[in-house]
Amino acid sequence: MLDLESKILEQIEFLDTKSNGGIHNLLAYVKHLKGQHEQALQTLREAEDLIQREHADQADKRSLVTWGNYAWVYHHMGRWAEAQAYLDKVENTCKKLASPSRYRLESPEMDCEEGWALLKCGGQYYKRAKACFEKALAVEPENPEFSMGFAITAHRLSYINEDVISLDPLRKAVRLNPEDTYIKVLLALKLQDIGQEAEGEHYIEEALNNMSSQTYVFQYASKFYRKKGCVDRAIQLLQRALEARPNSAYLHNQIGLCYRAKLLQVKKATNMNPRRKERENVDTLVQQAINEFQETLRLRPTLEMAYVYLAEMYAEIGQYREAEENFQKALCMDNIADHMQQDIHYHYGRFQQFHMRSEDKAITHYLKGLKIEEMSFARERLISALEKLANSRVRRNICVVESVSLLGLSHKLKGEVKEALLCYERALRLTAQLNAMF
Repeated sequence: MLDLESKILEQIEFLDTKSNGGIHNLLAYVKHLKGQHEQALQTLREAEDLIQREHADQADKRSLVTWGNYAWVYHHMGRWAEAQAYLDKVENTCKKLASPSRYRLESPEMDCEEGWALLKCGGQYYKRAKACFEKALAVEPENPEFSMGFAITAHRLSYINEDVISLDPLRKAVRLNPEDTYIKVLLALKLQDIGQEAEGEHYIEEALNNMSSQTYVFQYASKFYRKKGCVDRAIQLLQRALEARPNSAYLHNQIGLCYRAKLLQVKKATNMNPRRKERENVDTLVQQAINEFQETLRLRPTLEMAYVYLAEMYAEIGQYREAEENFQKALCMDNIADHMQQDIHYHYGRFQQFHMRSEDKAITHYLKGLKIEEMSFARERLISALEKLANSRVRRNICVVESVSLLGLSHKLKGEVKEALLCYERALRLTAQLNAMF
């Protein structure tokens, strides 16, 4: 809940958006959950004022959620008369707009507001948010706000599951919201992902030359330049963003990832074997990354992947006890999205395989990750890691029956049924031969 409140407050202060009424409603709900009812009411008043300014022509329809929230908060405060007064406002408006329900209105604006709220509440709600925006767009396909919400949701889902298409929705959202810099940088990142980096950089530079939503533009532009290999440029942009948001865990995490990227550049340039002078540079980069990930976790102890990145940096300098402690913190966290759990098992498996030289434990965690059936990039990496390790063990004649069976499983998970059957048949023949020997 503290993470959610922090994200909402950052958005209100730093992101130029036309849906501020909705985000204030969500903030009021968080205040209510914390028992801060008077503050929740004040936030709802701010939501009401914003709706009057932003949607004067639809004020009644757009205010229904806010009025319902007023009734909710007053009910929990035991102020029944005020709660009833707002229920009456909702009922009268639903009647005026010819809704068949006393307290519910089916409208694309309602679907859109629900979509924004779900989107803000985390990855486990993205699919539901996408469905809300799709429902709204079915009624008004050229609505700029609905298009924006759908594009952002599709963009986030595409980083979890490659089957989600986000390029066309992002292009459409940019066309309908030509002044919005936030959606431009998201389009730039997607273009970079599909190999159209030059076009993506055009949008990045366009956004950087605009004063709107600058701290958000800086953080996403930095990701673009980090992926391009211009890591110093990325760090520079993140430091500019930090001037406005010094307590942003996300920004410190991103700077940590930049130092991690510089570390990988050095290792790649030295064929993964840095000499003494370069080793000093490596140790400096590792310590800088550790400092940033530690600051990230001080500000936001629930950011699971920061524990993983911190663990990997400790492993780089041979501090395996500290690495294990941080991996265990990530592995033991509750309420983690499926794709994130898969990613944690993948990274921990690689730690066991390459640092601790325990292939059995690596296989255990690759399999644990694969038991989670969410289709994701992390799942693909788990299949690939399992297949490579199984092939290696077959070549080295280690636990051959088990290793061939694991190859069969990897083929099966990739949909390669014929290859999977061949592996399972081979494993059965090997088992029969072993039994005959004994």
